[in-house]
Amino acid sequence: MTSTTQEAAAAVSDLSQTAVASSSNFLAQLTDFAYEYGPKLLGAILTLLIGLWIIRMAMKAVGRLFDKRSIDSTLQPFLITLLTFLLKAMLFIAVASQVGIATTSFIALLGALGLAIGMGLQGTLGNFASGVLLLIFRPFKVGDLIEVQGELGFVQELSVFVTVIKTFQNKTVFIPNGPLLGGNIKNFSKEGNVRADIPFAIRYGSDVDKAKEIVLNILKNSPIVLQDPMPSVYVTNLSTSNIELMALPYTTIEDYWDVFWGLRGEIVRQLGEAGFEAPFEQRVVTMQNA
Repeated sequence: MTSTTQEAAAAVSDLSQTAVASSSNFLAQLTDFAYEYGPKLLGAILTLLIGLWIIRMAMKAVGRLFDKRSIDSTLQPFLITLLTFLLKAMLFIAVASQVGIATTSFIALLGALGLAIGMGLQGTLGNFASGVLLLIFRPFKVGDLIEVQGELGFVQELSVFVTVIKTFQNKTVFIPNGPLLGGNIKNFSKEGNVRADIPFAIRYGSDVDKAKEIVLNILKNSPIVLQDPMPSVYVTNLSTSNIELMALPYTTIEDYWDVFWGLRGEIVRQLGEAGFEAPFEQRVVTMQNA
């Protein structure tokens, strides 16, 4: 065997020995890592899965407790969401500590992450703050008829970030709490009843007192009109073409539209049967001799 061949064989042998030594060292390190961190990692995964299951079951139990104790349905979604967030945050910190991550460093990281997220989600956090204020000052509750942001409907849910209302057209509208709190809020349910203003008109020369009597009898005899407060009828304007009047019946929230639309048709019908002709635009022209 030549000298060059011997040197090549020696180099290959050295490389093989080095590779075997490196593999043995890697396997030894991997084994040590598995022995040291394997149980911790497995325990952390089991803790996370079991903790999430417990939180889910606990929130269901809290929901049933709220229903049993008749906790305000407006507060329930907010409280459940807040409790779930706090419990999950505590669980993740416990899991990180179990793996070996320093809790103080983890909390500092969460603080920095929260600050960064807060800067990027200013509008969302504003909706959250508005949701808290809505729950504190309570301008409305679930089931109330409200008008906000140009939408009229019944409140279905007041959550942390949005208020959900159902309109009379059976539409579900999600309104962010920030713009909602910053605008006007009309609560039609606050007093327990609402007045349906029904306009109508008669011609000049008609018997105003007779027209008011007919309309007032309609209001007093209607089963969906409240008699306390008493309904009333007033002249509201003398226009260029007719005498404008307003019927002012009070009713419940549920019967509002039946009163507003239904009685308007009944007023037109009975006034017509009593000889009151429909008003029309009139213009008086005076001729003067030259």
